[in-house]
Amino acid sequence: MKLAGSTLTHSCHACAFFHTEEEKYRVLMPFIKEGFENGDRAFHIVNSYRRAGHLSRLEQEGIDTAAAEARGQLEVQHWQDTYIKDGRFDQYLMIETLKEKLAPENTPPGKISRNIANMEWALEDLPGVHDIVEYEARLNQALPKDHDPVICTYDLSRFDASMVIDVMRTHPMVIIGGILQENPFYVPPEEMLREIEARKMC
Repeated sequence: MKLAGSTLTHSCHACAFFHTEEEKYRVLMPFIKEGFENGDRAFHIVNSYRRAGHLSRLEQEGIDTAAAEARGQLEVQHWQDTYIKDGRFDQYLMIETLKEKLAPENTPPGKISRNIANMEWALEDLPGVHDIVEYEARLNQALPKDHDPVICTYDLSRFDASMVIDVMRTHPMVIIGGILQENPFYVPPEEMLREIEARKMC
């Protein structure tokens, strides 16, 4: 399995940093297309107003999105039905939602689920969104040991530097400059969660 210039040989929870939508699709589309060619499942989370544009990008690459959705190979969910359901972010509910989506019974036998989530919902002025870093840390504890790839995409032009640093520290792998690599700044979830709790006390 190829992802951002590397061969992925193990479970992956990666943050992917981009400056533009064009860069994001240029880097991730080969990973997405390879999945469709292999018969893998695709689970994507986008803002509702970008869903049509996202499907159009896939169709431009020769993917029959209508047929893929009809047979259950492609599922494109909205932020509003996942991360910020009912107008708020509940990190524990979202972790359970993602675990359900990643459950083996949702994926054809012998195949994997390739999961990509746009994380700009965290910029919305809604209750709970400030828990994003804590959520990303807890997700490392909650995901099964041999889980399928989960790619969280972040627009560097919209997130401030302190948030980017914290987000990076919660992901074992990182895509930056279009290249996937082991993240030397990764902090194990137990340690990161202790740090977050200490910040709350200040």
